Amino acid sequence: MKTAPRSSVKRPRTLAGAVSPSSDGARNRALAHYETALRLMQEGKYDKACAAFKQLLASSPADFTERIRMYINACIQQASRHETRFHSGEERYDYAISLLNDGNYEDARTQLKKILSDNSSADYALYGLAVLASMTGDAHHCLEHLTEAIRLNPRNRIQARADSDFQDMADDPRFTELLYPEV
Repeated sequence: MKTAPRSSVKRPRTLAGAVSPSSDGARNRALAHYETALRLMQEGKYDKACAAFKQLLASSPADFTERIRMYINACIQQASRHETRFHSGEERYDYAISLLNDGNYEDARTQLKKILSDNSSADYALYGLAVLASMTGDAHHCLEHLTEAIRLNPRNRIQARADSDFQDMADDPRFTELLYPEV
C-alpha cells in the first residue's frame, strides 16, 4: 500500500484542525509586533514598549495575552523606577544639560520644556533651548529662545557672548545684532 507523500512543511494544528493561512499570517504579524515591543523593552524604552504591548494585547493570539500582560506590568514598574525626580527647576536644568552634553538632544529638549511648563519665566531653560537649537543647527529657534532669555534676564546676553556652544551662530548677523546691539 502506498501512502500519500508527506509535505515537508508542517502546519500548526488546533483542536478544530489545521490553522487557516489567514490566521497564520495574523499570528506572524502579532509575533513580529511582540518582538518589536520586547526589543524596545530591552533598550530601556519602557514607555514605548508598554504602549506597544498594550496595542498588541487587543489583537494578540490567546496564548500571548498572559505573557503580554506580564510584560506590561514589568514596563510600568521599570518606568516608574527610572523616573527621575527633581527638587527644583535648577536640578532639572543640570540634568538636561548633562543630557545635552551626552548628545541626547530630544531628552534634553523634553526636560527643558518641562521646566518651562512649570515656570514660564525660567530664563535659564530658554537659554538651554537656545544652546540646543544652536548645536542642532536650528538658527531660527536658537535666536527665538535666546531673544526671550535675554528679555527675561539681560545677563544672558553677556553669558552668550562667551559661550562656545553658540560658535555655529557666530557668522549669523542676526545673532551678532542680538548680542551686540550697541554696535
